[in-house]
Amino acid sequence: MKHFKFIVLVCGFLFLNLSCEQDSKTEKEIAAVDVDIAIERFDKLYNETTASTFPKLKKTFPFIFPSEVSDSVWIAKINDTLQQQLRQATITTFKDESELTFELTSFFQHLKYYYKTFREPRVIAVTNNVRYRDKVIVTDSIVLVALDTYLGPEHEFYGNIPKYLKQNFKPSQIVVDLASAYAEKYAFQSKKSTLLDEMIYHGKLLYFKEKTIPFKTEAEQIGYSQEQLDWSKANESYIWRYFIERELLYSTDSKLPSRFIIEAPFSKFYLEEIDRESPGKIGQYIGWQIVKSYMKNNDISFQDMMQKEAEDIFNKSKFKPKK
Repeated sequence: MKHFKFIVLVCGFLFLNLSCEQDSKTEKEIAAVDVDIAIERFDKLYNETTASTFPKLKKTFPFIFPSEVSDSVWIAKINDTLQQQLRQATITTFKDESELTFELTSFFQHLKYYYKTFREPRVIAVTNNVRYRDKVIVTDSIVLVALDTYLGPEHEFYGNIPKYLKQNFKPSQIVVDLASAYAEKYAFQSKKSTLLDEMIYHGKLLYFKEKTIPFKTEAEQIGYSQEQLDWSKANESYIWRYFIERELLYSTDSKLPSRFIIEAPFSKFYLEEIDRESPGKIGQYIGWQIVKSYMKNNDISFQDMMQKEAEDIFNKSKFKPKK
């Protein structure tokens, strides 16, 4: 028996080594992918614009100025006190763009490596009146990043915003939010009618981030503090048992996404002690673990996995929660 255990340990060690070597080789190949990124600072340029130079700015960024809004409105904003404060805050906070440029470059290298037809977009930094529901906007050729939603959780502009939201209003989360937006573009699922559908869909998005921004921690990828991630891992078995015993996986109850999927200060188990300790969107975390298990137990590329139906992923995942 001891001899058998030794063989198992050796095999496990060799497999881990081979896996690490393969990951290292892949990352070296990704680092060699040609990507040219320059952050265009519209916020700075707008701050320096005058009525006479406005036409030039509009010509450079025509997509930012909708035709139904007259030029006089935009010119008036140049000298608007609040708008000036917003722009000055982004200019001060993002005085050094090197770290952000490095992270964006790495993300686009990963995206280009896994999706060969991808072409890096123009990346344009703007202010957006702290509309945190639109922190990043992604099209095929343009990415808009609202820097005024990444000034740091304690910034005075965020005084009335709930803590569970503004904990991620920091520069390090820009590439994470961008990866989330791209994940939605590359994920397919014909329906999201049950809790399991929702869990698997968001698990796909999180796995996409795991592959395209591996330089971010798991906590950053899901938008948790490390303490929240640790709680989720420690209680994974309990959470799964709760879903199973209450037959929630295949339920179409419209309240379930708000309880376990969407951003919230905590997940709603309707158990006072657990609700007080749990982080929000715990269903996303469990869905992520299911997708990880699926990828571990099936010979499939992650790009193909992104197109699979939730039930197929779940049935072939062999998922077992951590004890």
